[in-house]
Amino acid sequence: MAADSGEPGPPRPGEELDPGRLAEYLRVTLGLEGPWRVQQFPGGHSNLTYLVSSGGREVVLRRPPFGSTVKTAHDMGREFRVLSALGPVFPKVPRVLAFCEEASVLGAPFYLMERVRGVVLRSRLPEGVALPPETVSRLCAALVETLVELHGLDYAAAGLAGFGNPEGYALRQVAGWTKRYRDAQTAPIGDMDAVAVWLAEHVPPAQGASLLHNDYKHDNLVLDPARPDRIVAVLDWEMSTLGDPLMDLGTTLAYWVEEGDGEELKAVAFGPTRLNGNDTRRQLAARYAERSGRAVHDLDFYYCFGLFKIAVVVQQIYYRFRQGLTHDTRFGSLGRAVSVLARQAALYLGRPQL
Repeated sequence: MAADSGEPGPPRPGEELDPGRLAEYLRVTLGLEGPWRVQQFPGGHSNLTYLVSSGGREVVLRRPPFGSTVKTAHDMGREFRVLSALGPVFPKVPRVLAFCEEASVLGAPFYLMERVRGVVLRSRLPEGVALPPETVSRLCAALVETLVELHGLDYAAAGLAGFGNPEGYALRQVAGWTKRYRDAQTAPIGDMDAVAVWLAEHVPPAQGASLLHNDYKHDNLVLDPARPDRIVAVLDWEMSTLGDPLMDLGTTLAYWVEEGDGEELKAVAFGPTRLNGNDTRRQLAARYAERSGRAVHDLDFYYCFGLFKIAVVVQQIYYRFRQGLTHDTRFGSLGRAVSVLARQAALYLGRPQL
């Protein structure tokens, strides 16, 4: 949600890493000598990302958030596995270097990967980045093309046949995210309750199975600085799995705030989706259908589930803040965002035309 260029800065209070233990791990595991400078990438509300640099060498470190008790949402080994498998068949992922399962090193499992330099777009454009309408339009096309490319991968040939169970995926997702919401609830939200009930009663039949990113949006894409309509890498694979590809599309649509939306939703926008030249949600879905050759149906379910899932993720983060498990001041206002997302979902229940 933050507006930044993706450049790192000092670690946030309470999210510092032990430099001595990290230096020893890098020396023993990768044969890299320091001294090392550790910075933290801004933005992001889930797993934490750091830049570890020495001279001209840079590596990126990913670890779970401090104080999280939702282990399945921050499985570093799973994220490392999918990136390792995708490297040979999907060039738009960073190259992974090492995975540390031992929590004794930095307090939690983590993995290391090479840094991919480029532009990361958030709710406001980074300083010095211009996106005229024609560039925005081409970026929309590239965003859809990359998602279609991902959904078209032979995941079994890539060694990911056991990465998830596509059978009954959507039904399990509704039940699972509803439980996560109940476990992290801090106050009654009628719209969340209504959306959860409706989703459970309207799960559509799946249309095949694909590898899903499950959090596919602008600030998980790295763009070429010279051509910001070209995607060079897709980041943050922590929720990736196998399932109905329209669930992935629904998540992207849920992040897509457009000009006709209410002011409250615009205030919690996750990316620059209101710039001139952008598709609407309906146009984005039509573009996906055309490029994938896949019938796009039940958009009310997929869009509303995407909003519900994002709302639950935000609620989990807000719950950690309320419990004192994190002191990141950015999280103090997230409770309101949950209500806004839930209200948007409630508005679209039973409305297949976005």
